[in-house]
Amino acid sequence: MDRRHFSTAAGLALWVAWAEARAWSLSDADASAGLKEALSRGAASAVGLLGRTDGFLGNPKVKIPLPGALESGAKLLRTLGQGAKVDELVTAMNRAAESAVPEAQPLLTDAVKRMTVEDARKILTGGDTSVTQFFAGKTRKPLGEKFLPIVTKATEKVALAEKYNAVAGKGVGFGLVKKEDANVQQYVTGKALDGLYFMIGEEEKKIRKDPVGTGSDLLKKVFGSLG
Repeated sequence: MDRRHFSTAAGLALWVAWAEARAWSLSDADASAGLKEALSRGAASAVGLLGRTDGFLGNPKVKIPLPGALESGAKLLRTLGQGAKVDELVTAMNRAAESAVPEAQPLLTDAVKRMTVEDARKILTGGDTSVTQFFAGKTRKPLGEKFLPIVTKATEKVALAEKYNAVAGKGVGFGLVKKEDANVQQYVTGKALDGLYFMIGEEEKKIRKDPVGTGSDLLKKVFGSLG
């Protein structure tokens, strides 16, 4: 069974569980509370995994690569003896993301607290990207504003980053560089948020799969029928 089919099937099964939960007198409020707890745990776990040394750099699922335009020239830079500078920038980019992620916890927690029953239904019926969409819709803009200064501070001492920004900024005008890739700091901020939302979704899936393992009576009650 391919991953897409599995994710769709899992989403359908979760919706069926929601309907069954209501049928055996679990209120919308309790069902929403169960999902809120799952999302809160998933968010906290994702922040803990990413907001530490090698949280990004050591995880191939979220490791931030060089911006497209610089990636294309990386091989040439290495042949010219600039490999260490390339590696320095990649490390700095990922360390910047790792430093920024802990700042996300309060906003993520607040988004979950404010989640409505309708939000919950959308998450349960929205497929394998619904959790990402929920958090991105509620927190991406304010988190981007929080992350950018941290990312900038972490990368500003890397000479290659500033050189890239100077060249890439001009390249945008000629259509050679994508606008979103023209500034290393903004690029890293966007990728850090993408990685965070992705990992929240991955952690939340684990909770759905094994609610008993969480030790939470509410999660077992809401999601236990999936087992």
